[in-house]
Amino acid sequence: MAPIPTSMKARGALEAPIQCLLCDIYGTLLISGSGDLGVAPVEQPAMAGLRELLARYGFDISPEALLERLRRTVAESHAHARKQGVDFPEVRIEEIWRALWPLADAGVIRRFAVEFELVVNPVWPMPHLTEMLAACRERNLRLGIVSNAQFFTPVLFEWLLGASLGELGFDASLIVLSYRHGVAKPSDRLFQKVLRQLRAAGIAPRRTAYIGNDMRKDIVPAARAGFQTVLFAGDARSLRLEGRLGSAGEAMPDLVVTDLRELISFLC
Repeated sequence: MAPIPTSMKARGALEAPIQCLLCDIYGTLLISGSGDLGVAPVEQPAMAGLRELLARYGFDISPEALLERLRRTVAESHAHARKQGVDFPEVRIEEIWRALWPLADAGVIRRFAVEFELVVNPVWPMPHLTEMLAACRERNLRLGIVSNAQFFTPVLFEWLLGASLGELGFDASLIVLSYRHGVAKPSDRLFQKVLRQLRAAGIAPRRTAYIGNDMRKDIVPAARAGFQTVLFAGDARSLRLEGRLGSAGEAMPDLVVTDLRELISFLC
């Protein structure tokens, strides 16, 4: 996969020194076929892959009916969580599949969940990802993640890059994935969790930069947490400007980049 260029140009700057870089995953570190993680509309070519997948697992249902049941079950889970006071609920996708396929073995459900995701939302490393991460390691920057994710998301890096998140330089104490907490971006709760860890490590919010592809889910809540912000505008599939740059009450990104290499010179 290759990114689809956008019309945006690199601009802005970060205030040095940066001691920590926090990252979004889908649409920022990884090219995402659907542009995000979640139950997005499925393109017609993926339907053939879903039919083959369902037949192989003996799941006696059409792709169209399965997708409708999946969306409905996720919506019901979200509605229940909102009643409990969760502002932006997140599911554990294996629990959703278990509700849809109650007689299946837990291991089968997890394998199916991974294969389903790779059919409907194929991913690939964003160009120059390893170069950018290597530059962070060379500068002894702390690396973290605040991202909407599922149980299989960390494993994608091992499959695609041949290294775990830890081996790539990410600090386990600074990895906040939505499925582990039952809440998704743009909730401030995820950013507050990593903010507490940074303070414990003696890193001030303004010495931290957050990079993401979505104004509403990434830039605005990261700015509210006090982080410097980087809008990644390198792939038209995933670039989200809803709420938009400079609108009243919204944050402007400190830096806009269209290639991960453009970030390296600011990480000092």
